[in-house]
Order: sequence, then structure tokens, then C-alpha cells
Amino acid sequence: MQLFTQQVIQLLAKPLAEHLNEADISQLIEVPKIATQGDLAFPTFRLAKLLRKAPPLIAQEVAAQIESEEFDVTAQGAYVNFFVKRPVLAKTVVGTVLEQAERYGSSEEGRSQKVIVEYNSANISKDMHHGYIRGLMIGASLDKIARSLGYETVTINHLGDYGINFGMIIVAFKRWGDREEVERRGVSALNELYVRFRREVEDDPELMTEARQWFKHLEDGTSQEALDLWTWFKEVSLRDYDLVWQKLGSQFDSFAGEAFYSDMMPGVRRELIEKGLIVQEDGAELIDLSSENLPNIIVTTSSGNSLYITRDIAAAKYRKETYDFARNIYVVGSEQRLHFQQLKAILKKMGYDWYKDIVHVDHGLIMLAEGKMSSRKGDVILLNDVLESAIERTRKLIEQKNPDLEDKAEVARQVGLGAIAFKELYTSRIKDYVFDWDDALSFEGETGPYLQYTNVRCHSLINRGGQMTGEIDYSLLNDDFSNELIRELARYPETVQSAFERYEPALISRYLIGVAKLFNKFYQQVTILSNQPAEKIARLALVRAVSTTLENGMKLINMEAPKRM
Repeated sequence: MQLFTQQVIQLLAKPLAEHLNEADISQLIEVPKIATQGDLAFPTFRLAKLLRKAPPLIAQEVAAQIESEEFDVTAQGAYVNFFVKRPVLAKTVVGTVLEQAERYGSSEEGRSQKVIVEYNSANISKDMHHGYIRGLMIGASLDKIARSLGYETVTINHLGDYGINFGMIIVAFKRWGDREEVERRGVSALNELYVRFRREVEDDPELMTEARQWFKHLEDGTSQEALDLWTWFKEVSLRDYDLVWQKLGSQFDSFAGEAFYSDMMPGVRRELIEKGLIVQEDGAELIDLSSENLPNIIVTTSSGNSLYITRDIAAAKYRKETYDFARNIYVVGSEQRLHFQQLKAILKKMGYDWYKDIVHVDHGLIMLAEGKMSSRKGDVILLNDVLESAIERTRKLIEQKNPDLEDKAEVARQVGLGAIAFKELYTSRIKDYVFDWDDALSFEGETGPYLQYTNVRCHSLINRGGQMTGEIDYSLLNDDFSNELIRELARYPETVQSAFERYEPALISRYLIGVAKLFNKFYQQVTILSNQPAEKIARLALVRAVSTTLENGMKLINMEAPKRM
């Protein structure tokens, strides 16, 4: 109900002038969860001490002083409740949606501020399994939501292209690999070499010693062969990953991964030493974080190798210096929660006040029935296979239900990928769940296809309604079904804003399902294509507003909106 908040503030400003300014009033205004308690409400508890009166009495006195042609104002308990009159509600909300069109729900609140969204962080030489889908969907959605609120976003795929794993893969390739097979089969061949190394090293520990030596060569630049193999592994991997990114519409501004920061790590180490933060223990260097109630963390091993934390410190500093971010968002699984707590604590100890702008957006895992997916063990479902299967299953459904549909292949792509996107963003991001093919690709109930079909229904009504001329008489949208739907449309801008502040795209997904359900109730109970021209024009205006809101929202949760299904 943000569309009416400023008007309510002004109505309250006069009777409360001696006690609260408009900024104070703005902070106190609430949106009741129950419609019978008003569209907006003002609690009077804060005034009780000042006026030495009971809150219900204050509410009655304030309500009595307010006169408005746009609101019905009542006192209920300690609250002054504001009910927007139905014709005003319809004209303001539907009129605003139609006028703003694709901009409805957007704002300029983030203008001149940069937000970094790091997500996916693909591990070079490893299969991109289905477990990556959550981070991809959440990150892409947060990027779109931030941009809709006026922020300038920088999307970063912080590639896992550094570390002891590359020593392992180099050893595995030199012992068991074949270049032609890797070129032909891509990252899957590299992943199999990695899995084989993990299996063989259990019987031959010397393999790990050899892997450490190769990584050390890579780290200090003493082996051209190591560098050439690393570069080739990366090219092969990115070629395969790009197939997935294209399907999902993920775009990245930067692929600066761990290796990008390798030259910066000596400087980070020197700074940590100069600031007295390094402690020596058994030949390793660590940072004491006991003052932050966190475990100590190693930054350099006894063998001289750097670790993830050193590279993340370098990355955070580089990003601040390069982008001067307002927020640096890391979309990374909940397993890394401690790591990011430690990163923030270290930046704080280093004296950087922007440590507060580091945000870890954690998310749960996708599990197989037998446990967590693992590229180390090789028990994975490839993400590209999931996406292709979703498209193919959708195509078969279309063949059964609407064989004459034009552009079946394109609609199958939109609906199949939309089903996967919605599935990932409907439940809270922090929850783990077990992946099941039938459940993931279901087209019944609260699903992506249900949203898309509701929007298709809107377009069908608009097309059947023909060209509408004449003014819209919003007073004709006065039935309960229209009113309930319009009230829900009014909540869209604040839903988008809340989704960003809470880093929770599921708020938008759930909201859209609510709109779709209310629309379908409206569709069942109200004759939209009325014989009365004025009614028909007004009701179709509401249908257009619903479609606009659904399409705007679906874009933010990585879904497309086909016009036919």
C-alpha cells in the first residue's frame, strides 16, 4: 500500500504536529495483515507516555480530527485505521499499473549505488551438477531485483580456478588423461579424472604430494606446462558451462576467479603482518578471531600455500577499490556461513568499516535420496540434463494437450525452464530439499506453469475483448472479488522492495501465486466480458493490470511469459 502511504502521513501530520514529525509518522505506519483492520494503520502506543492517556483513547481522538474524501478513518483499539475507498483504490492502483506498465514495481531508491552480486562460482574442471541451480537462480533473481530498484549491479562469477585441486587434475591428466577425449567430452572427462584421483590417492598417498608440487609450480609460476594445462582446463570448462548459462539467461560482468587475485595475496599477507594480525603456529600462519567469538583461521599453510580466506580478503579489497560497492553480496551455500563470518571479522580487524557491507546470502542444498550430490564421488545429476529434460517433458505435454499450438518448441522452452526456475525460488532459500524428478517438473498446483497459464488466460480475455475505447469508470470495480484483487496488486512494489532487503526472491514467487489465485477466483465469479460496455472496459483494465504485474514479477524470478500455451 505504498501508493497511499504519503497521503496517510499528511492526514496524520496535522493532529500529531505537536508530538511527531512526518518522518516519525512514516516509521510508525503499518500495513495490517487482516483486511478488516484497514489498508494502513497507525499505532498510538508511542504517544501514550507523552499524552498520559490510554492508546485506545488517543486513537479515537486522532481519528475524530481527520476528514478525508479518499479514506474511511476509524479507531480500533490502539490503532487509527485507514480504509481506501473502493473507487479511489481502483483508480489509483489499476491506473498506476497501466500507466507505469513495465516500470510498475520499480523505483530509484538505489540510484548511484553499486551492488555486487557474486553467484554460481563454478569450479573449473568439475561438472556443473543440479546442485548449482539454487545459487544460479537466487543470484540471477537478486541481480534483476536490485536493478529494478535502481541499483547499478555488477555480477561476478568467482570461478574456482585455483587451489590444490588443480594439482590433482594435472597429476590425473598426465597419468591417465587423453587430450582428444577431453576436447570431445569436455568438462565431464576432466571431472572423471578428478574423481579417479580421489579414489587412487587412498591407496597411493604420494599422489597428493605430487599434486601439491604441481600446484606450487602453478602458484609461483615456475612451470609453463602447469600454466598451459590450467589455461586449457579452464577453456574447456567454460565452453560447457556457457551452454547452461545461455539456457538460464545468466549473464556475468566478470569472471575474475581465485587465480585473478593470486598476485595480490603477498600484499594481503604483508598487511596482515603489519597490522599485527598474524600468529605463528606449527609453521602455519593464522589469525586469532577469539575476540569475535569465532574459531581461528589459517591464512597460509606450513608448506607455504595460501588458502581460500586469503584470496577472499584480496577479492573484497579489490572490489571495494574498483567498484566502491554499497553491498557486496555473496550467494553461496549455507555450508560456508562460518567462512563469511570469519571474512567479515578479519576485514573488521583490518580497520575497514565497509566490512558491514559484506552480505552472505546463504541457501540450502539439493539432496539426492541417498544424500548430498558430490562431484568428488561422481554421483551427480548434470544441470544441463535437468534443463533439457524439463524442456522435453513440457514438449510432450503440449503435444498431448495442444498439438496445434504454434511455436511449440519455444513455448516448451519457456514453460519447462520456467517450471524449474519457479521450483527453486518458491520455497525459502535456506531450506534443504530432496530432488525428485516428478515433483520438480510437476505442472499442477502452485507451480511456474500455473502462473504462466494464468497470464495466458489474461491475454486471451484481452484479445477476445477487442479494441477498447473510452474512459475507464473505476467505480464499476466495486465488487468484493475485484476489490480483493486490486488490494493485492497494490502490494507489489513493497513486495519487490522486501524481497531485496531480505534477499529472498521467494517473497515474489509466493506473492505472484497469491495474485494468480485471486485472479482465477475473479475470473470464475465475475463476468469480465460483460454486455455492458462500461463494465467490460473497467474489468478488462483490471485484467491488463493483473497481466502486467504477473509479467513484471515473473521477470524478476527468471521466468518468461508465453502468450499462448
